[in-house]
Amino acid sequence: MEQTLLARIEELEARVAFQEHALSQLNDALSESRLEAQRHSDLLRRVLEELRNVRGSLYADPAQEPPPPHY
Repeated sequence: MEQTLLARIEELEARVAFQEHALSQLNDALSESRLEAQRHSDLLRRVLEELRNVRGSLYADPAQEPPPPHY
């Protein structure tokens, strides 16, 4: 009976160790995923800001445009 109890305890310890390792790996993956999402968010914000700037320069006020050459 004592041998069976020791075997069960060892099995439980092995399972706990495996779960701790798996949780550590999941935590690392989640942390990396959050960092990547933040980088993507920052990149998207910069791209949108640049797009706004380009649109502003493309669609300038028509009153400030010089007349076409045929006038």
